[in-house]
Amino acid sequence: MAEGKVCTGFSDPYVAIYNESGGVITYTGGMRLARGVEVNIEPEVGDTDPFYADNVASETVPAKFTGGTITLTVDGLKEEAEKLIMGLPEPEELTYGEGKKANVYNYGEDMDPPYVGIGFLARYMSGGVESFAPVVLTKARFQTPNTNAATQEGQINWQTQELVADLARDDSTAKAWKKVVADVPTRVEGIEILKSILTITESQNTVEVQNG
Repeated sequence: MAEGKVCTGFSDPYVAIYNESGGVITYTGGMRLARGVEVNIEPEVGDTDPFYADNVASETVPAKFTGGTITLTVDGLKEEAEKLIMGLPEPEELTYGEGKKANVYNYGEDMDPPYVGIGFLARYMSGGVESFAPVVLTKARFQTPNTNAATQEGQINWQTQELVADLARDDSTAKAWKKVVADVPTRVEGIEILKSILTITESQNTVEVQNG
């Protein structure tokens, strides 16, 4: 049996609106964010505040989480996901051509990005056996994303979207900022766990899943 496990993949980013009442955390309006390409979590921790005696650091206190960021690289946001994480107001309706209509979203003073929970799956391999670890960042708020695009030159240059969110402790008694569920053997089970934590029903978000 292998002594450790190695990360081999990242998939299935989900988001849901964060709510708190009397120290009880709930999530609403959740959905699949996009298709996952890469994730990077950078927590910030406070000083260990060492006590020196006999010319050495004799005692320290554990460094505690004070904030941080998560950077999600995805294929690209669809309309509903962008509206949710950016807190965009209802769109204006634009009429163009011969009776054609399009939604116009205004990025401005009326934006109100909500706190959200963010979930995803990390895939691992150990001794030739694959497993999936559901991870949830309990309270986060997305920053306004950059917009980048490049012309095609010969072959297609697949262009992704980078999303950054600020992390915080939640308002439960545990003051948690991250939840990591013990590995499960299949991607389907991992997604079920993410949906359970973020209170996402099948009617809200359905996606065809193949393991891998």
